[in-house]
Amino acid sequence: MRIIRYTKEYVFDLCSPPTPQCHAATVLKLENGDLLAAWFGGTKEGDPDVRIWVSRRHNGRWEKPFVIEDGLAWTHWNPVLFRNRKGEIFLFYKSGSDRIETWKTYVVRSTDGGRSFSAAKELVPGDVGGRGPVKNKPIYLSDGTLLAPASIERPDVWYCMIDISHDDGYTWEAVRIPMPEEPDADPRTTLIQPTLWEAPAGCVHALMRTNRGWAYRSDSTDGGRSWCTAYPTEIPNNGSGLDLTQLRDGTLALVSNPVTKHRYPLTLGFSDNGGQSFRRVLTLEDDVGEFSYPAVIADENTLYITYTYDRRGIAFFEVTLDED
Repeated sequence: MRIIRYTKEYVFDLCSPPTPQCHAATVLKLENGDLLAAWFGGTKEGDPDVRIWVSRRHNGRWEKPFVIEDGLAWTHWNPVLFRNRKGEIFLFYKSGSDRIETWKTYVVRSTDGGRSFSAAKELVPGDVGGRGPVKNKPIYLSDGTLLAPASIERPDVWYCMIDISHDDGYTWEAVRIPMPEEPDADPRTTLIQPTLWEAPAGCVHALMRTNRGWAYRSDSTDGGRSWCTAYPTEIPNNGSGLDLTQLRDGTLALVSNPVTKHRYPLTLGFSDNGGQSFRRVLTLEDDVGEFSYPAVIADENTLYITYTYDRRGIAFFEVTLDED
C-alpha cells in the first residue's frame, strides 16, 4: 500500500472562522460522495457558548458551517459522526459543565444527508459521565454487532469502556476494559478515547490514549463482550487523541502525534503487523503548534482525515492509495 497523491484543505477560511476557537473534528463519507465534518467551537474550550458545528463538502468545496441548535445550556464537546446500515446519520456529542464527569452523551440524527438534524436526545437516558463514542467512530463487526469506543474521566480514575449495540445504534450495553493492576503507582495510568479495529473476525482490538508516553492496547476474542487487561505498546503517545482505520487489504492507518509530549508533529502511519508497530508514510504537520485530535476514515482506496489546526481551524486531508 503506497500513497499516490494527497491534498490538504481547511474546512473554513482561517481568516474568518465561525468561532474564536475550535477543536475535535470528526468526518463522515456520505453515500452520494459528499463529506460531513463536525467539531466543537466557541470562545474557548469549556465556555458556555461552545456548540457543535457542521460543514458539508459538496463537489469538492466545503460549505458554510452551521451550528446544531439543540437548546442545551451547557458547553459541548467531542462530536462523532456515524452512518448506520440503514443509512441514518448519527451525530453523537457530550454536553455538561466544565467538569468532565458531568458530561451526558446526546445524539441528533439526520435523514437528509446531514442538511438538517433532529432534536437532541440523551443516548442513554439518565446516564452521567458519558456513553457511546467519546471521540472516535463506532465500528461494525463482521457479525453485524456495533461497537462504540467509550471512556470515563473522573477525578480519581480515567478508564475505557466499549459500548455494544445490536440494533444499529439505538440502545447500548457497556463493557469495561480492565485497568492495569498498579497498587503502588503514583500517578496511576489513565486510559481514555479508544480507537477500534477487528482482525480476524470476532477478534477486536483497542488502542488507547494514556499518560505514560506510550499508547496502551486491549484485545477481545469474543466480539467485544470481554477484554484483556490493558497493556503498554511501543507506539508513542503524547497523552492526546489518536485514531486509526483499517484498509481493505488489512493494513492499519494510524493518525497521531508520534511523540511522548507536545501536540506536534502529526503523522500518518501504516501497520502491516496487526498494529504492533507503525511506519511513518506522511507528515501532515511538522511545525510547532497544536495539531491534534485526528479522525480518519477509509473508503475504498482513499483516506479522509480531519484534525485540529492550532485551535484556529479544522484541517482536512484526502489521501489516495495504490495497492501494490
